Amino acid sequence: MILIIQVLLLFIFINTLLKLSFWRWWQTIIFAAICAAFTVWICPYTASQSKTQLVELMGSNQVMQDLAVLVTLESALCIGYCFIALKVIFGKKVKSWGVFFFYYPGLLVFPALFYLQTQVVFSSPGMDFNLISYVMAVGILVSLPLLSYGIKYLFPKKDFRLEVHFLVSLFICVIGLICTADGKVTYAATDEPMNWKAFAFASGLFIGLFLIGYVWYKLKWTFRKRNK
Repeated sequence: MILIIQVLLLFIFINTLLKLSFWRWWQTIIFAAICAAFTVWICPYTASQSKTQLVELMGSNQVMQDLAVLVTLESALCIGYCFIALKVIFGKKVKSWGVFFFYYPGLLVFPALFYLQTQVVFSSPGMDFNLISYVMAVGILVSLPLLSYGIKYLFPKKDFRLEVHFLVSLFICVIGLICTADGKVTYAATDEPMNWKAFAFASGLFIGLFLIGYVWYKLKWTFRKRNK
């Protein structure tokens, strides 16, 4: 399970870099500065953690369920951005509320930074915690803009990066759900005979709505062709 969570965090970092590759350079630097300041700010809290506490936190079913909700919401926002940005590429207008998707950087990178800092602290016994946080902050401040620019330089086509961003977001959503699977069944299935009336009603409703939609589609295009 720990390995799956680490893979999830890795792809969260990759997805953040992909999103930053669509931003301007000064926007990327501002976000990198925020991430660096966050790393320094959480230093006292990460210093008080232990490996046992972290393992228990990741093993908590409630925490993993909350994480699954956050991962799903953020993946939905990233996927929504891909569709809106694609509309802009094809010259279509975007509503005012769609601007939010362009400037949403992704918030899951902050718990990912927290986990990364705890691992660095655990692997560096005897070192000053403040020194570790400042070194990490400088590394984040430099690496985030450089790596995002590197992605943009290697893959200059925006539509290709959007496609990769979409696939990575979808993968993150799936991995997030896998991380929270505990094998428990909340509601056990009950044995009951097949309700053929309900099945026939549902099938008839589906077929009827399908035929109505098909006929409406044909009539609409026939009407448009005649008016041209």
